[in-house]
Amino acid sequence: MDMTIESAGLKQSQAILKRAFDVTLSAVGLLLSGWLILLAWLAASVDTRSNGFFTQQRVGKDGKLFTVVKLKTMRPSRELNTTVTQSGDPRITPLGSFFRRTKIDELPQLWNVLVGDMSFVGPRPDVPGFADTLKGEERLLLSIRPGITGPATLKYRNEEELLAEADDPEAYNREVIWPDKVKVNLEYIRDWRLADDLRYIWQTVAG
Repeated sequence: MDMTIESAGLKQSQAILKRAFDVTLSAVGLLLSGWLILLAWLAASVDTRSNGFFTQQRVGKDGKLFTVVKLKTMRPSRELNTTVTQSGDPRITPLGSFFRRTKIDELPQLWNVLVGDMSFVGPRPDVPGFADTLKGEERLLLSIRPGITGPATLKYRNEEELLAEADDPEAYNREVIWPDKVKVNLEYIRDWRLADDLRYIWQTVAG
């Protein structure tokens, strides 16, 4: 990676503080929510008639691929073959809708945070075709671990509704939402403070 781009990211002391915070909070989170993850996995397995854990390759720090773990909220559909999810998506089960609304489906990502694939706060990890195509200063997004939540995630908490209203959801996501997310996340990295991470986490939990 270009050294100019790297130097514009988090300072070493900031990166160490952010990682220490992630490890501590994710370990505590797994201890407290392990029982809920297990019960939700069992329920999702019955609901989707398959393994209740959803795994997928996502683009992580430095552009390296990793396997994200979430609870499964959808059943396969022969009619739909897209990674873009919009409001009213027929693949989402009633239980899956509840998991998404309450963020329970995100809990297994605590493991991704603990092992270093992700952070609590940062750009959302995208499937190949987005973050791995960034060029120039935009590659600063790859200098930190992707997050469970973040400023762009909170700004587009109603993303599924926006996509449902678009004539071409995939084009709208790629041409409008994605570029704005890049801009928001670049500002987050350049002005990073632990206090902001705490605020974003609270806003996510509080809804």
